[in-house]
Amino acid sequence: MSQHLSDAPSSAVAPDAAAAPDAAVDAAAAADAERRDWWREAVIYQVYPRSFADGNGDGMGDLPGITGRLPYLRDLGVDAVWLSPFYASPQADAGYDVADYRAVDPMFGNLTDADDLVRAAHGLGLRVIVDVVPNHCSDQHEWFKQALRGGPGSDFRGRFHFRPGKGVRGELPPNDWESIFGGPAWTRTTNPDGTPGEWYLHLFAPEQPDFNWDHPAVHEEFRSVLRFWLDLGVDGFRIDVAHGLVKADGLPDIGHAEQLSLLGSAPMPYFDQDGVHEIYRGWRRILDEYGAERIAVAEAWTPTIERAALYLRPDELHQAFNFEYLGTAWDAAALRRVIDSSLTAMGAVGAPATWVLSNHDVTRHATRFGNPPELGTQQRVPGDRRLGLRRARAATLLMLALPGSAYLYQGEELGLPDVTDLPDEVRQDPSFFRAAGQDGFRDGCRVPIPWSGSEPPYGFGPVPGGPSWLPQPAQWAELSVEAQTGDPDSTLELYRSALAVRREHPALGAGRAVEWLDAPEGVLVFRREGPAGEGFVCTVNLTGEPVALPRPGRPLLSSAPDAVADTAAEASAATSAGTSANPSAGTSADGGGAGTAAVGSGSGATVTIAGDTAIWWAI
Repeated sequence: MSQHLSDAPSSAVAPDAAAAPDAAVDAAAAADAERRDWWREAVIYQVYPRSFADGNGDGMGDLPGITGRLPYLRDLGVDAVWLSPFYASPQADAGYDVADYRAVDPMFGNLTDADDLVRAAHGLGLRVIVDVVPNHCSDQHEWFKQALRGGPGSDFRGRFHFRPGKGVRGELPPNDWESIFGGPAWTRTTNPDGTPGEWYLHLFAPEQPDFNWDHPAVHEEFRSVLRFWLDLGVDGFRIDVAHGLVKADGLPDIGHAEQLSLLGSAPMPYFDQDGVHEIYRGWRRILDEYGAERIAVAEAWTPTIERAALYLRPDELHQAFNFEYLGTAWDAAALRRVIDSSLTAMGAVGAPATWVLSNHDVTRHATRFGNPPELGTQQRVPGDRRLGLRRARAATLLMLALPGSAYLYQGEELGLPDVTDLPDEVRQDPSFFRAAGQDGFRDGCRVPIPWSGSEPPYGFGPVPGGPSWLPQPAQWAELSVEAQTGDPDSTLELYRSALAVRREHPALGAGRAVEWLDAPEGVLVFRREGPAGEGFVCTVNLTGEPVALPRPGRPLLSSAPDAVADTAAEASAATSAGTSANPSAGTSADGGGAGTAAVGSGSGATVTIAGDTAIWWAI
């Protein structure tokens, strides 16, 4: 059961508290603990500022545009908003190349706009999480410009990784590391006299030099940056490339090419080094200075989920993205394995599991699930649109039923597919232009979302027919917020209903385990219980074919109108009793009922679950 800021019970003593002082104290303590631990069950909505809402009509999303749409997010039912970078930047990598960590890029607004956004969000009961990018900065950052001017041995060069090259004249990179975006991870500088100089490390684009976290000035700078934004009122940080800050001593060679294929699955000398943990212990102390409700979330690609859990020990960070779950195919056995391993690993360090299906770096799951799983998380084919959306809706109910915190990516609540046919000339993903790097098709999930109207930019900007930094498909008119609002079978209303049930049902939200129930091959069935024994069951049929199951209880919500059908006899009985056996995909029932037969209870009642659907049940 999740909670908005405005939902948090007041700690003031109730009028009848004098009659029960101990109960009042206990209730206040419980309310305080719930506010502190909001992140253990929060639904957090990622906003990609370029593509969410354009307030001034220039075709680029901005902070005033986001502020104007915050009531939509409150009504959707999320608990917090995570903003991708909006800092001053040359935009070589969509803002992940930061030139000034304390300034807003003019394309997004200014610091007053940022302050207005945070205040407006808090007024609506929403928390705000902002990106921080500590692994690298922009080559236009003042430190890096001074490093180039200062030459070898200067203090500013010590804040980055400058090295002489190999070879007779230093013409070869210092080691064999490859950039995530393709090509070598090193670029050679030119001395003031025009001769070739040292090389500098950039694990991403050449415009993104890596900081050297062995230098004390880097530590002090980011402690100051954190305090700057905490003083402005933000509720936490998403840490970009949290696993990359510390490099192995001596920057050793890896020994072979095609290193990208090993990311997240094998130890690398530039990722997930043990030294990062001391950095985050220091950051945790800063967060705690501002109260227990401020949090930090790690983007940490690690070889195992157990390694990811190390970032979440009690004196380090609060959450880490569950990339293993995001990358799991539409397969019951595989999903059960990753759910179990996630809950076990996070439980071992007292942290909540997190669940995510899409973000700004991967193909949207409504497209991924309509394609063969071997295509991975970066795709350029549309696949089966109907199948992909059907599975995506079921996957959402599965994700929101799991214990812990869930992340939504803007537009997924509209069922948006990836735009796989963007012309090459409009693409801006830097890896698209570098050989042997990421597939470079991330622009497809970054197309501005549709709000209203029948012509582009579909309410993204204030003027019909106005500009949009990436073109939107003509079919998106029928996927807009306006078009889907009030349609009980729409994906938007499914999300609204699911988030409402998740907020109200005592068995949902925070937790550390699920109880798996017997189910046919290809089907997942699990049970959760609230503090007073309130029962909840989630069934997910991943087979693509109808499957008969014992009827778990009273249906609350289904991912598709045809998701569940009783046997003929049971359907008749349900109709006589006034209970719907097939709730509309976007309509929820009260979560408190019980008394119907649970799975495996032997009642004899059975239901048929349609393929590629998920259903929530009250028991």
